Amino acid sequence: MARSYLPLNALRAFEASARHLSFTRAADELCVTQAAVSHQVKLLESQLKVPLFKRLPRGLMLTQEGERLLPVLNGAFDQMAHTLDRIGERGYREVLHVGVVGTFAVGWLLPRLDDFRQQYPFIDLRLSTHNNRAELAAEGLDFAIRFGSGAWHGTAAQPLLPASLSVMCTPEIAARLTTPADVLGETWLRSYRADEWTEWLLAAGLPSSYPMSKSIVFDSSIAMVEAALQGAGVALAPPLMFPRQLSSGALVQPFNTAVSLGGYWLTRLQTRPETHAMACFRAWLLKATNA
Repeated sequence: MARSYLPLNALRAFEASARHLSFTRAADELCVTQAAVSHQVKLLESQLKVPLFKRLPRGLMLTQEGERLLPVLNGAFDQMAHTLDRIGERGYREVLHVGVVGTFAVGWLLPRLDDFRQQYPFIDLRLSTHNNRAELAAEGLDFAIRFGSGAWHGTAAQPLLPASLSVMCTPEIAARLTTPADVLGETWLRSYRADEWTEWLLAAGLPSSYPMSKSIVFDSSIAMVEAALQGAGVALAPPLMFPRQLSSGALVQPFNTAVSLGGYWLTRLQTRPETHAMACFRAWLLKATNA
């Protein structure tokens, strides 16, 4: 059978399995048996003459060929759904899937979503938050907004906002912090990146080898800053993402010292063709972050 006539059921079975990385969950979504989904995927792999998944003891992992195929199918199935919506009574709405690191979502994006909705009412924006680990292909994302250096394998990245890190704490804790050296006696609230505090200490003119015996590690700056608000210690986080807490006085920045170890980036798969909705969101986001 020619590749141009690949069966739709097999393509749909692969697409659902790739999104869930599970034949069982794909079967639940498609209302068929797990065996039927597995059979359809094997049929597709046989016709393409390449494996699309690595079968693992506790799930699936996409091969390189699978990672290339998934965004193409996502776009094709989305376009089919959009066209059917346009023909039907509901009118045309273009779905856009965006994964956003939680700090950026809460601190910057959510307060501006109404502006985006008013400008682009035809876009059905679907947001999912993450803790800076996003799998664009596996999760079927059009874009992912994340923090880092901009170097992610297989992705195109555009800078959005810098994110310098500074010490933040309650006014009560700040009252006993006369010099930067005083933070050495406090509990440090930090991310999984231990070098953030090391770099801040160096920037403040302090030894970087101070042991982190009194520290609590968080996988989210939102949770970290909430702990700071409750007086658990001193947080090292981007003040730009917490304007409400700082303007209200619930948190303060006791020192001007700040370090920049990365920023927020808009990323997408290099193999993902840009849709009209993607172009609109990217243009709006870049304009808003540069305003």
